Amino acid sequence: MLAIDHIVLRTSKLDEMLEFYTKVLSCTIERETLKETGLTQLRAGNALIDLVVVNSKLGAIGGGAPRKTARNVDHFCLQIKPMPEQEIINHLTKNGIEVGEFASRYGAQGLGNSIYIQDPEGNGVELRCRI
Repeated sequence: MLAIDHIVLRTSKLDEMLEFYTKVLSCTIERETLKETGLTQLRAGNALIDLVVVNSKLGAIGGGAPRKTARNVDHFCLQIKPMPEQEIINHLTKNGIEVGEFASRYGAQGLGNSIYIQDPEGNGVELRCRI
């Protein structure tokens, strides 16, 4: 593993979250696809913090708004060293991990191929190789 690439926070308070992360923590807005997906990506050093509006297309995937009994973190992303995708899939399946398909996604280091898996507690983990 190389680094954390990004985290995804679900929100029903986008304006307050933007003010907190940009004004209080000095993050900058890097990308917005609010109208299409409900996503705003903030630059946090060499990583990203993604804010996803819960009542958007993307936010609806995670369920209701964050509260004590509902999750707020959608997933986190780990950068891994570049290697053949099939090698990664073979390693994961050999260890009993269910895998989907690799897809090109945008993260803190630009575009990269990634795959989603779940840890034993059901937390979403994205494994990402830079293109």
